Amino acid sequence: MREKILKVLRDYDLDEIKIGTLGSHSALNILKGAKDEGFETVCICRPKERIIYESFGVADEIIEVDDFKELLNDSFQDRLIKDNVILIPHGSFNAYLGQLNKIRVPFFGNRELMIWETDRFKQRKWLEMAGLRMPRSLKPEEIDGIAIVKYHGAMGGRGYFLVANRDDFYKKFEKLKAEGLVESLDDIEIQEYIVGANVYFSFFYSPMNERVELISIDRRYEAIDGIGRIPAEIQIKSGVFTSYTVIGNFPIVLRESLLAEALESAKAVVEVSKEIAYPGMVGPFCLETVFDDNAEMYVFEVSARIVAGTNVGVPISPYSYVLWGENMYMGRRIAREIRVAIEKDALGEIIY
Repeated sequence: MREKILKVLRDYDLDEIKIGTLGSHSALNILKGAKDEGFETVCICRPKERIIYESFGVADEIIEVDDFKELLNDSFQDRLIKDNVILIPHGSFNAYLGQLNKIRVPFFGNRELMIWETDRFKQRKWLEMAGLRMPRSLKPEEIDGIAIVKYHGAMGGRGYFLVANRDDFYKKFEKLKAEGLVESLDDIEIQEYIVGANVYFSFFYSPMNERVELISIDRRYEAIDGIGRIPAEIQIKSGVFTSYTVIGNFPIVLRESLLAEALESAKAVVEVSKEIAYPGMVGPFCLETVFDDNAEMYVFEVSARIVAGTNVGVPISPYSYVLWGENMYMGRRIAREIRVAIEKDALGEIIY
């Protein structure tokens, strides 16, 4: 697949490269970063979201589609290829498209790793190969305390739920089956729930600089956070069923001593990525972690592309400023890498 993409790229006019993405998730971040680095931008969006990209003026061209799946059509892709577009993937590419290998338009990043990301069992294998501390993955009969149940794929936490014990799991799982949301245990992963502070690290691996860069840190603002406004006795009586749908994000500055393990973990994840999906990690990725009351870090997910939490780092975070000494955020960091690769005649090293 990569050879086919590189063949398409060889016909690109490197003086006329445009950066494009789907109008969703972190598009404002991506498109603004591209413009800050001097690129023309293309936003593929649905009618209901068009107002966003018109209002913020980050798109030089808006291509309106009824469904993001139109990107899978050969004629649509031919149009983007003719315009020398490089696509920047984000979570909506997995959530709404899925069939990434049907897209001939060059991607910034490694689409094979994005496919690994959507399978929680592959994700766990990747993180275990990197030697990271993780919450236990459980079978229903192994649930011996609070556990969290997750679906496969990029769903923004939608539908995730907690169970108090084994009986509670079976009760809730049967309800999901009855509602047609799951068919079998293969549709979910059950993880030990680590009580602690959730911390999301957004890194960037630069093939041009051969280094891992910490760009920003955030935590999520989720629907379940509203449960704290309901007194415990009412929660119990109402049987309220909460979920982890992500509504937004908050920036975090971490205790400096805790950064060492995060940076070492990120480097290990990058090294393993080279083994499982050549040429390995390119560009943004996120380690989703929780720190327990002993300040021990558990990694429970990896995202192999830009995450929406990086939006809190526009135009700058403490970490990107210390590293770059200028306004630098994930969207701009992506565009900077593309620009440098063009200057070095090395664009093929960052494209898949």
